[in-house]
Amino acid sequence: MMENLGDYNLMKRDELAGKLASENVSKSLYSLNGGLPNEKLCLDFVDNKWVVYYSERGCRTGLIEFDNEDDACLFLYERIKAIVTGKVR
Repeated sequence: MMENLGDYNLMKRDELAGKLASENVSKSLYSLNGGLPNEKLCLDFVDNKWVVYYSERGCRTGLIEFDNEDDACLFLYERIKAIVTGKVR
């Protein structure tokens, strides 16, 4: 489970997977194993950095790097939540 430290939450990849599954988020929206799946938000660990990006037609777009897994997972969760609730910025 996510650990809450005041306003800061900690979340690992396995916890993110469980949270998304418990909220019935379609796996067609995301990949937590990186790669280049078509039209998915992705989480990966590359060159000692956690990255979140959108994969489409074999390309990574909007790649954002994170120094730790928690920040990357929280960012991805918030992006997916925004898509599911229709609040994409």
